[in-house]
Amino acid sequence: LGASLPLLQRDYRFDRVWFWGCIQGVRGAYYIAEGLGPDRAAPRSRLYSLNCLDWSLLTPATKEMLALAEQVKGRFQGDPSFEYSLAEINAEAAARLVESGKEPVMKEEARLIATIEQIDRAVGIVPRGAFVKTPLGSVHENRHFEGLSLGEAKKLSSYFHFTDPVNLKNKTLLEKADLDPSTDFLDSLEHDIPRG
Repeated sequence: LGASLPLLQRDYRFDRVWFWGCIQGVRGAYYIAEGLGPDRAAPRSRLYSLNCLDWSLLTPATKEMLALAEQVKGRFQGDPSFEYSLAEINAEAAARLVESGKEPVMKEEARLIATIEQIDRAVGIVPRGAFVKTPLGSVHENRHFEGLSLGEAKKLSSYFHFTDPVNLKNKTLLEKADLDPSTDFLDSLEHDIPRG
């Protein structure tokens, strides 16, 4: 990985590459990397590799992919071309797909895309102040960020989901008045369910 990720950054012309993690399968493992451009809040390009040398770009997750992936249970196989038969998993969902003219199967690569997206939405977090939003709307790493103080690090309100905000848009003007638009542009963890 130490040699492969810089080459990946050069070949795809990313500003930065983050190693996202590894998902273990029965016959192999998926190594996941994220490529970032100048705007850190822009959709990130995700790639996977089976051997840490050859990387394949993953398509963005769709709502249909996310819904189908929730039906599939069990371990990954480690083969991106492996097909899950939805008829064996959920007969109702398979019947709806047949009615709409689609095959009731899901490739493991699509399940991988959906799983990465679900994990990112649930637990992709950043500390308050680590990223700043410019007046033009792009998001950059804060070069002056040195970490949270001990008191701030213990508060859930000091951490944000690193995804498009959902709850922030629903706040009233009074609630938004105390927020700093350059640092408080994401959803805080303090309102997550279950609380605490």
